[in-house]
Amino acid sequence: MKKLVVLAVAALFALGANAQKDKKKEEAKPEGYKFTVVKQVPGTPVKDQFRSGTCWSFSGLGFVENELLRLGKGEFDLSEMWLVRNCYAGKAEKFVRLQGNFNFGGGGGTFDIFWVMNNFGFIPEEAYPGLQYGEPKHVHGELDALTKAYVDVIVKNPNKKLSTAWKKGFDGILDAYLGPKPEKFTYKGVEYTPESFAKSLGINSDDYVSFTSYTHHPFYSKFVLEIPDNWLWEESYNIPMEDMEQVIDNAINNGYSVAWGADVSEKGFQYNKGVAVIPQTDVAVLNNSEKAKWTELTPKERESMFYNLDRPVVEQTITQKMRQEAFDNYQTTDDHGMVIEGIAKDQRGEKFYIIKNSWNTDNVYKGYFYASRPFVQYKTMNIMVHKSAIPAEILKKIGLSK
Repeated sequence: MKKLVVLAVAALFALGANAQKDKKKEEAKPEGYKFTVVKQVPGTPVKDQFRSGTCWSFSGLGFVENELLRLGKGEFDLSEMWLVRNCYAGKAEKFVRLQGNFNFGGGGGTFDIFWVMNNFGFIPEEAYPGLQYGEPKHVHGELDALTKAYVDVIVKNPNKKLSTAWKKGFDGILDAYLGPKPEKFTYKGVEYTPESFAKSLGINSDDYVSFTSYTHHPFYSKFVLEIPDNWLWEESYNIPMEDMEQVIDNAINNGYSVAWGADVSEKGFQYNKGVAVIPQTDVAVLNNSEKAKWTELTPKERESMFYNLDRPVVEQTITQKMRQEAFDNYQTTDDHGMVIEGIAKDQRGEKFYIIKNSWNTDNVYKGYFYASRPFVQYKTMNIMVHKSAIPAEILKKIGLSK
């Protein structure tokens, strides 16, 4: 009996010791990033571009849909493929006019949304889903390859004179994959044309302003941002990095979302973890307490730790010069279009931006992620906002008024 009691007591001690060990392990486990929302504007649901290079249409329409919410017009789900279809035709014509010396592909920019709206109107998603090729989601590998091959043949000019049929042939490809253009459709019991539907939304493209921030052009002037997907050669206002940040913050804090074109090729962009950061990897510039964590590690170990992101990292201080050098050296390219919908802070009080993506909802934040202030400063290509969201002093410097 005594032996049983001793064994029971020993077992209890063992359980207690193991529990303490488990508790210590739990306490030592990195907590990762923890975010607190400071301000978030209403937005429409996250969508899925799937295997298509059409982020610009999803982000651009996501931005417009947010604007419709802000204006009290209700929630809309607009057709991204309507934009893609019309822009493909526009790009094909420019490609041929420039004898093939032009970037042709599925990419685009926020400007494209208003070009389509002004020239062809808008259509709701239910009237033009753009899925005519046996796939439940957007898969554009074949469409992209086929349309590029088609325009390549046209610019070779095999007849020694362009035929009158080439545009019809190109439209036939778009009809087959995305669907013929509807002249009319019915939405919520009302018959519309694409043009009349766009007009009913009450969006004025003249109210929207694009900004960028580079030193190879004068500040507070406009220039054509020299990126391949700016096929319309539209201009952006060039302002200092600090002003661009001020525009973003002023917009969010006053209930406006921001269309955001950025580079997401950095190692610190980890969508599955829901974080985009620019870690400070130069140990020499870290303070003593931070430096002590890294000096005994090998370069490979440091690399892994810097980008593990299982806890908040010290980030680089971004300068205008860094932005310019990254752009000039092709380290910042026009990778991706998204929507900035809010501002948050991590557990250290550092500022992050709440970003709506278009890669479905299967990451940790259901299709959203948090981009740090340094990431946005460094990797932003351009932004677009409603002019009422721009601070008065910046409006004055670029010669605009509300």
